[in-house]
Formats: sequence, structure tokens, C-alpha cells
Amino acid sequence: MTRQPLRLAILEAERILAAAGVASPRTDAELLAAHLLGVERTKLMMVPLVDPPVVQALHELVRRRAARVPLQHLTGDASLGNVTLSVGPGVFVPRPETELLLAWGLATLEGVDRPVVVDLCTGSGALALAMANARPDATVHAVEKESAALAWARRNADQQAQAGDTPIRLYAGDVTDPMVFMELEGLVDLVLCNPPYVPEGTPVPPEVRDHDPHEAVFGGRDGLDVVRHVVGCAARLLRPGGGVAIEHDDTHGGSVPALLRARRVLEDVQEHTDLAGRPRFATARRTSPPTP
Repeated sequence: MTRQPLRLAILEAERILAAAGVASPRTDAELLAAHLLGVERTKLMMVPLVDPPVVQALHELVRRRAARVPLQHLTGDASLGNVTLSVGPGVFVPRPETELLLAWGLATLEGVDRPVVVDLCTGSGALALAMANARPDATVHAVEKESAALAWARRNADQQAQAGDTPIRLYAGDVTDPMVFMELEGLVDLVLCNPPYVPEGTPVPPEVRDHDPHEAVFGGRDGLDVVRHVVGCAARLLRPGGGVAIEHDDTHGGSVPALLRARRVLEDVQEHTDLAGRPRFATARRTSPPTP
């Protein structure tokens, strides 16, 4: 059996993915090869030759990726912070943009001992588990209403707890329910949320349209149906001085900050951009009572 150069197999994979319109064909080709070989992407150069069955297996993965199956569904995982999450059909795949929201949340908690954190619309559990990993002293609560996503979140929560992270407290619930987390009203240091926010009818890539759950992506006609409830929920959960961060569509750079400013108990409203300079998330803090 004649071994074949891995470099040539990756070049062919890149060609196929580029022709299929995949946004990052070289990166995806290398990540698929690394997944198949069980090595880090940076170590691919240490595997110059592979057996023909490996080339065939890579071709099959590339064929599915060219059909616009999400890369993360093929590898079975996605990352946020220092946490690797299991993902697949039925759950929203975490995006790199959410790293910025996570970083803001962690910075907000600097100097806060044993913080209480809530992740609304947790999906795979990404934000909650990344926070618990970075802040072992935190008590992290997370809520999700969709049963399929909740199953993925439970799986990920179990994986992280087994790896030694502080377990999160995961609940089935709906952020539009005014009673959700009623027991935490006025006690939370940080509320994080990556809700469904794409306006209905917005064109999205095939990976999103055909594989991400519709209810995890689209937020009604203007994309703000769930966001409005998130703002109200955060306003009642936060303790004085506590912070909230909400990811949003790049068309919401004015509307989400406006929703936050409309709540008298929230102040210091700020808009934040992603690495491409597009509006991506908004933040605010709960007002502190006046000093006597």
C-alpha cells in the first residue's frame, strides 16, 4: 500500500471546499485533516505521509463539508474560552464573536469574590461553562427552553464537571417567563446572553439555514422578540453594580442599547463591536442606590 503526501490531500480538499463556496477552505481542510488524524492543526506538518484509507476518509469529510454541513458537526466539537464543547444537530454552534462578550464578562467580575452569574438562552452551555472554567469560585446558573439544546448542555456540563470544573446549575426554562430565576432577583453579579437575534427573513449561510435550530437563530420580525425579555429579566436579576451583556445582530447597534437605556434601573449603557468593526453586543450596569 503506497502512502500518499498529506499536503496534496489537503490541497485537493481546499480546492473542493473553495469551489463549494466555503468561506475558509484552507482552514477547514486542515481542521478536518487534524480531526481525522487526532493531532493539533499546528502538528500536521509532522505527518508528511498517510495511508490511502486516510485520504479516502478525508475526502468523505470534505464532501460533506462541501455540502455545507457545519465544520463543527463533522468534528463534533466547538470551543469558547478554554472549554471544548460537544455540538451537533439540535443545538446552536458557538461563534468566535462570542469570545468578546465572554471577555467583557470576565473583566466585569474582576475583584468580585464568589460572583453569581446567569447565562440566559444557554444553548450548548457555552457561556456558562466557559465562565465556570475561568472563575471556579463563581456560582453559575444557566437556562434553556429547547429540549434538544438542553440535552447538549447537560452533556457538556457533565463533561466539564468530570474534568474538574465547578459544576454549573442548569435549568429548563423560558426567558420570556417573568418568573424565571425569581429566587435570584437582585442577587446576580453578571447576566450574559447570546439570544436568537437575527431578523426573520434575513438571508443566512446554508450552515445556519439548514443546520442551526431556527428558534436559536431568528428572533422575530425585527430580531428583538427575545432580546426585549432578556433586558427585562436582567434588570430584575442584577444586584446594584451588576453587569449585563447581550449579543445582537449587526443591525441592532442602536436598538439594543436603546432597550437597555429605557430601563431606569440600568446605566452606563455601551455598544461594543466585533473584530470586523460591526456592532455585536451591548452592555449595561444596574444602578446603585444613592449615597445617604
